[in-house]
Amino acid sequence: MNNNPVRASNGPIAFQVEKGKSYFWCSCGKSTNQPFCDASHDGTRFYPFENAKLFDTAIKTFGGIDIAINTTGMVIKKPIVDVTEEDYDAMFEVNAKAAFFFMQEAGKKLNERGKICTIVSSLLAAYTDSYAIYPGSKAPIEHYTRAASKEFGDKGISVTAVGPGPMDTPFFYGQETDASAQYNKSAAALGQFSKTGLTDIEDIAPLILFLVTEGWWITGQTIFANGGYTTR
Repeated sequence: MNNNPVRASNGPIAFQVEKGKSYFWCSCGKSTNQPFCDASHDGTRFYPFENAKLFDTAIKTFGGIDIAINTTGMVIKKPIVDVTEEDYDAMFEVNAKAAFFFMQEAGKKLNERGKICTIVSSLLAAYTDSYAIYPGSKAPIEHYTRAASKEFGDKGISVTAVGPGPMDTPFFYGQETDASAQYNKSAAALGQFSKTGLTDIEDIAPLILFLVTEGWWITGQTIFANGGYTTR
């Protein structure tokens, strides 16, 4: 088992300000036309003003924000007895605190009828070892999503979260052994019909697109999209 923490980039965070056209921003302030930031993000310290700057920059540049998607994440795979206080603090800083203040800023600054979506994890429903603080630090987002959907409803803003299964990306492989990766590739009921047995990005993106467009009536919900990897 690889016990090293794996940090995803601070983004992508996507803002759609015109129908049919999306702009991707990372909280480092970098704009890109692809949903991944290639800048290096080695730190785990989160500062709420970064979100404010991110939203303000998008509004200044494009005149408004209709959609805000937060995919920030950090993962550590360790048995509970091996988790340090530093591990715990870093995970909740990135996965829970950053998500909360992103959602807060979105609630303040999105246009009416806006949409907010946060990427969580299907491990929220998994019965497995060594993954206490990763899904544990993602779990608060489910409640943030429910609360925000209620509070932001007066502005017509819908709020959702999506929990993919293990995905065929470096974020997954960084903490898995060959044996555990192979197990995950065989765990989903529909896995034999995906490219590698894992969740494909192509299976997640249409769901998110639906939730932030025609699926606006869905709000306050966390939706698992994992081919039957976990259910709840």
